[in-house]
Amino acid sequence: MEEILESGKVKDFKALFLKQKEKNNEFEGQIKNAFSKIKELENISKRTIQKIGIVRFNPFNEMGGNQSFVIALLDDKNNGFVISSLFVKDGNRVYAKNIKQGKSDHLLSKEEVEAINRAISSKQ
Repeated sequence: MEEILESGKVKDFKALFLKQKEKNNEFEGQIKNAFSKIKELENISKRTIQKIGIVRFNPFNEMGGNQSFVIALLDDKNNGFVISSLFVKDGNRVYAKNIKQGKSDHLLSKEEVEAINRAISSKQ
């Protein structure tokens, strides 16, 4: 009500309208900027790791425990990589393989395939 009345008199509605229009234009610019940033973040998020699949296993029956593992890390389009860690008596071996659309140019072990499939199905 204060914006309409000034010292008990009615303000100039034209000036009041123009002031409000200016505020609306400013808010529209801010909203457009916010939507632009949201779209940019959506595009960036598609390229980030969103899906993770882990499989623990024992590659050698004579050794105890599932100390070896495979982890698949994928983005929204199932691109990423798998890391395999094989625990053996004399040390640890680590391998990495690129994944494009859920597949690899390299031969994948059954555990690597399982980790990829778990990652793909992990995001609803």
